[in-house]
Amino acid sequence: MRKALCIGINNYYNSQNNLHGCVNDANKVKDLLERNEDGTLNFETRLMYTTNKKYITRSELKDAIKELFESDSELAVLYYSGHGALDSLGGYLCTSEVHCADEGLSLDDVMKIIAQSKAKNKVVILDCCHSGFAGDSVVMQGSSILTEGTIILAACDKHQYSLEENGMGVFTSLLIEALNGGAMNLLGEVSPGSIYAYIDRSLGAWEQRPIFKANIKNFVSLRKNLPPIKLSELHRITEFFKSPHEEFALDPTYEPDKHEADTPEVNKEHEEIFAILQKYVKLNLVIPFGAKHMYYAAINHKSCKLTAQGQHYWYLVKKNRI
Repeated sequence: MRKALCIGINNYYNSQNNLHGCVNDANKVKDLLERNEDGTLNFETRLMYTTNKKYITRSELKDAIKELFESDSELAVLYYSGHGALDSLGGYLCTSEVHCADEGLSLDDVMKIIAQSKAKNKVVILDCCHSGFAGDSVVMQGSSILTEGTIILAACDKHQYSLEENGMGVFTSLLIEALNGGAMNLLGEVSPGSIYAYIDRSLGAWEQRPIFKANIKNFVSLRKNLPPIKLSELHRITEFFKSPHEEFALDPTYEPDKHEADTPEVNKEHEEIFAILQKYVKLNLVIPFGAKHMYYAAINHKSCKLTAQGQHYWYLVKKNRI
């Protein structure tokens, strides 16, 4: 069982504190987590959001988070978009009635709920100001205390602000791109680690800096997209390359376009293999050796070889890990 709670708080009792994109962000994240790209069910999701007449209080937020993490689920995901606050005692998620920081839901309380959770894996995604405080110890400043199986993805450092742009959180817009396939591996899987790497690369040194904290033994997949290559074709990498450092010899029979070839011979099996090798090239698994392009590597009797990433996937296939 996989559960996800997505929370968006735009509206506050003090309307001067109102935000604009949080409910929209929570809706989009909920939709992406709910279904994989092929339409199969991924998470059982729940959405909490505010309107002009509907608010979310501290007690309601705390109860919902407790319910999310109390069951013995395989994976529980909390996504929050709204105001965040910080004072000398810690960080807070600001619910609708908040006038000062410590009236919000303490991030320490959130982490205590998670520490008592029976869920095997817990992922917390926070798009709010000062969210990088989550998981920090107030007693031992600068230290992080996470129970096993916990991952935190925060929009910014604890002393930074999380920004909105074009009606969306900057962090969440990148999170959505990552879940949509921007951060997927060759199996189509998107993990919290790959999401962080995607967002980290997308934000400059002078912008808000995303924070990643984890105490895990294995990464979990948050969403599966359609892979860029069939698994059956990826598995043939150990058939074509007998060792990760071996070159694959080519000749004109591999290239369907033979107008520059020194032989008109046609070999359909070779052309099928070459088509898969070309896919490997597009995925940075293979590069031509002795020529700039695969076409000329074949026409001129050269070869191709695995890249470092290609060698990595070769080992995964060889060890039957994919």
